[in-house]
Amino acid sequence: MIKYIFGFFLLVGLVIAGWLYNLYEEIKHDIDVVINYAPKQSTQFFDKNGKLIANTFVGENREYVKYDDIPARIVEGLVAIEDTQYFEHIGINPDAISRAIIKDIKARAFVEGASTLTQQLVKMLVLSSEKKIIRKIKEALLAIRLETILTKEEILERYLNNVYFGHGYYGVRTAARGYFNKDLYELSLKEMAILVGLPRAPSFYAPTKNLKISLARANQVITRLNTLGWINKEQYERAIKEVPTIHKQTLTKNKAPYVVDYVLKLLKDDIPDIKSGGYKIKLTVDLDAQEIAQKALNNSHKEAVKRDLAIRKKTKKLDNDSYIKNLNGAVVSIESSTGKILALVGGIDYKKSMFNRAVQSKRQPGSAIKPFLYQIGLNEGLNPASELVDISRTYDYKVNNVNKKWQPKNYGGNFKGVVNLRESLVYSRNLSTINLVTDTGVGIVYKGLEEYGFSNLPNDLSITLGTMSVSPLEFSEYFSAFANNGTKVKPYIIEQITNKAGETITFEPQTTPINTPEQTFLITSILKDVVTRGTATRAKVSGIELAGKTGTTNKNVDAWFAGYSPSIQTIIWFGNDDNTPMRRTETGGKIAAPVFSYFYKNYLESHPEIPRRFIKPTKVYSSKINGKTEYYTDVSPLPEIEIVIPPENPGEEVIEF
Repeated sequence: MIKYIFGFFLLVGLVIAGWLYNLYEEIKHDIDVVINYAPKQSTQFFDKNGKLIANTFVGENREYVKYDDIPARIVEGLVAIEDTQYFEHIGINPDAISRAIIKDIKARAFVEGASTLTQQLVKMLVLSSEKKIIRKIKEALLAIRLETILTKEEILERYLNNVYFGHGYYGVRTAARGYFNKDLYELSLKEMAILVGLPRAPSFYAPTKNLKISLARANQVITRLNTLGWINKEQYERAIKEVPTIHKQTLTKNKAPYVVDYVLKLLKDDIPDIKSGGYKIKLTVDLDAQEIAQKALNNSHKEAVKRDLAIRKKTKKLDNDSYIKNLNGAVVSIESSTGKILALVGGIDYKKSMFNRAVQSKRQPGSAIKPFLYQIGLNEGLNPASELVDISRTYDYKVNNVNKKWQPKNYGGNFKGVVNLRESLVYSRNLSTINLVTDTGVGIVYKGLEEYGFSNLPNDLSITLGTMSVSPLEFSEYFSAFANNGTKVKPYIIEQITNKAGETITFEPQTTPINTPEQTFLITSILKDVVTRGTATRAKVSGIELAGKTGTTNKNVDAWFAGYSPSIQTIIWFGNDDNTPMRRTETGGKIAAPVFSYFYKNYLESHPEIPRRFIKPTKVYSSKINGKTEYYTDVSPLPEIEIVIPPENPGEEVIEF
């Protein structure tokens, strides 16, 4: 009888063994996903100084960390509370399984599990979480196999990077930075205990939801460490008393959403997994400058809204607030010598509108185009002291065989008869500018503007009024020829991209010579006067030389200020999103120039080392003319003959074109 019983059990054992073998053969390749672990990882964006700008991710917000960079105390805490015999068992814990089986039989239900950390990892990555015996058997088989392929440390690395810690945080480093604003090595024992206590029930224990319960769970971890003798009494007592500061913040931590959106758009075609590929992207942006630019834009917007409200109160039209809803702006600030974008603000409030006006909005620059026209005139032999005719003219022309008249005017409607080139640009006089273009030649001016980068230009005198369309970012590139001593730089925002393998791509400046430093300095000297005594006095900042030009289009649809210091260029635009006119009070000098002033004043306080004065090239000379000192070059000599307008006819001239 004993022989038969033994034979029966042997047969059953062989059947079970065969079944387990066949089951293992079916599932053994499922473990490859654990061995070749390649989780989704958040891509991180950093500013020029290494400050985190934002995280982007798809599905799982995870920042990967190598085992060697995980503090030993985190490993000890996890093992103490989850799997004390982790470093001794073979992937399963027979003693724990026996205890769990007995309890489950008594309760006639699955009331206690016995999963090791290895089994938990297998369950997370390979199997479902349903409570079925077949799933537990598969889990045990794969755990045993996994321990023969990976080291204990490799398994823990995968576990701590994959496990969910609540609040949208996957992986222990992500959770540390999310809950505590710290890297792993900066955590206290209590903070580590909070983290390792979370995987059991992350949504329940998350400190952002249930801090008291989370602290109680952490105290269980600390008590267990003390019981095992892994921490001393002093460490235990200090940790039990500690109540860490918990941060509840957005998962992306996005400090510059317009910037991040722009970068993602630039990279999405070349790097399809840019949001979840674990890239480290260093940008040229300075978060301090970005914050200053955003605040400067918002302050000027608030002042414009106040002016609008005052007018509506005066006219008793308080219900008409469409102006407030439509008025918006943009800022682009670059390092003049390289084109590195220091700040890029695409609107007043990203939460209300994600449309990036700095990049996507095409608007007319108006009088901000004039420095280009005057530079072309100077390159054709004119001098800042050259006299220009400032009289009214009526231009006759035809559109579809219909006779038309164009009678441009100066702002304010007056004219001077004769004005020198410097004063004409300083006070942004339209009539003398048109005459400058006429005398220089529309064809020459057209070709010159194309060299700067402008396209789709009108091939007539309306070119003088800045009727072409450009984005603030595009205008930054063209205007950089003035800020960078005659060499145009292409603005760029990505400095380095590093992938998960540590391979790095670095981006370099792109430059195009346009003018000589000597000729460019002549324009800079005039644009300095625009700020100190011309149309842009609101852009002035004490202690630093600044140059720039206001721009206001017809009917005040757009308002610009384009300017620069000896090292930084900043372009500001304001207008209504629906292209309707702003208030007549909102000119480039009124609404845009104060943004420039605020930006440079505050940036100078945090960066006192930036250059303060423009340097005059050695081949720029100066001499007295009409009692005033004026600059000249070999290309732009001082004028010898003054223009005289007949005193009997200071009025209007009719010209056909």
